[in-house]
Amino acid sequence: MNEELARLYARIDTYIEEMAAFQTELTAVPALGPESGGQGEGEKVRVIERWLERLRPDEVFQVDAPDPRVASGVRPNLMARLHGRNQGRVWVLSHVDVVPPGEPGLWVTDPWVLKREGDFVYGRGVEDNQHGIVASFFAAQAFRDEGLVPGREVALAFVADEETGSRLGLGYLLNTRPDLFSPDDLIIVPDAGKPDGTLIEVAEKSLLWLRFTVTGKQCHASTPDQGRNTLRAAARMITALDDDFHGFFTAADPLYTLPASTFEPTRKEANVPNVNTIPGEDVFYFDTRVLPAYSLADVKDRAQRVAQGVAEASGVTVRVESVNEVQAPKPTPTDAPVVQALFRAIAAVTGRTAKPQGIGGGTVAALFREKGLPAAVWSTIDHYAHAPNERDRLSNLVTDAKILAHVYWGA
Repeated sequence: MNEELARLYARIDTYIEEMAAFQTELTAVPALGPESGGQGEGEKVRVIERWLERLRPDEVFQVDAPDPRVASGVRPNLMARLHGRNQGRVWVLSHVDVVPPGEPGLWVTDPWVLKREGDFVYGRGVEDNQHGIVASFFAAQAFRDEGLVPGREVALAFVADEETGSRLGLGYLLNTRPDLFSPDDLIIVPDAGKPDGTLIEVAEKSLLWLRFTVTGKQCHASTPDQGRNTLRAAARMITALDDDFHGFFTAADPLYTLPASTFEPTRKEANVPNVNTIPGEDVFYFDTRVLPAYSLADVKDRAQRVAQGVAEASGVTVRVESVNEVQAPKPTPTDAPVVQALFRAIAAVTGRTAKPQGIGGGTVAALFREKGLPAAVWSTIDHYAHAPNERDRLSNLVTDAKILAHVYWGA
């Protein structure tokens, strides 16, 4: 093994307690977007800035996206750079925002207070996406502490708004600062993976979130003939949509870890607060992840036709709206330099052979690919994102920091 890489790996092994401390500080800040009742990422970015003071990057700068919904008026996107020995740049882009904890009773501890049990840390955000923040930071810190210079320029990005579409995060950066990124950059997004760290995500399904607003007539539950029950209509609609989607969009693609398109009814907004009232409005949502072989326009067309048919049969009306959609761009080629760099690094650190695959979950890599920027999504995670008692392994943080250090070194 290269002597300098051995020094970097040994240094990273000493960071476990500091990794836990960084995770503790990040978890304590609920970086929720205004859609989730929060004030955005500003306070959490201040935590990252304090840790960057220790890293002493050659450059730190921030690109703020205007957002009048939060008290600060902006959603911050923070960048830090370390100069390299040679030409070339590697970006590691992590997102700062998190999703709400969900049902409090499902958590064994306060989701905003880090709990540590052996190798595990628990708390909202520890995996999604603080894992990426912490691993990419300590991979760079090892160079500083060992007095070494990366082979490539290291650029760390900590962006806003990923959980609700990235319009004010990476999307804003790509639209207002396209000079930041080049097709020659190695772009890594540490926001998906497998427990053994061998999945390199190079493709994503198209994403479509649909909202269905069913309108009928509210009345007393003892006189149902006087109203139009939207809950019953919504239930029928969900079943009809589920059957139609899965019966029509049947293609499979083995590139993806789940090879079929998925159509899941998820959120249901509250209707009437009492039992003895028939609701006059119901709102529900579908989260669909569609293979790129299909057009999202076709999915929306079938959703409209099926929902309208059920509405007419039930004596109600329905409005179908897209609240988030991303048509999947072309995959990152499996022989792209970033994919090959990760192959080499994963093999060098773990002895494992990685595999390029597609996933159903959406990441900001899709935005890079839309702009012709090859990006790879990778990390070593246990898949607890968005779940109660979200957890991360400190040992995985150490491993991933070593793999990123290998990429930074340019081996």
